[in-house]
Amino acid sequence: MIKIYLSTILGEYRMSQSELAKKTGIRPATICEIYNETIERINLSHLNKICEVLNCEIEDILQYIPDGEYYSNKLRPVKAKKKKC
Repeated sequence: MIKIYLSTILGEYRMSQSELAKKTGIRPATICEIYNETIERINLSHLNKICEVLNCEIEDILQYIPDGEYYSNKLRPVKAKKKKC
């Protein structure tokens, strides 16, 4: 399981998804999918731009959690309804 912490980081910076989209040049819909952890693939250039703007490392945004550990902690993912971004 890959956990995405963009929502946490944006909260710490008090930055909106819209503001991040403008500063990175990434489509707002893509930022929304990353933020809500509904994205299936992340472009490396997008990660690069996000890290540059937020002055952070990839490890601050993404974390690998082995499935066994994730599920043993009863953090079972709920299939999210597609949100309109």
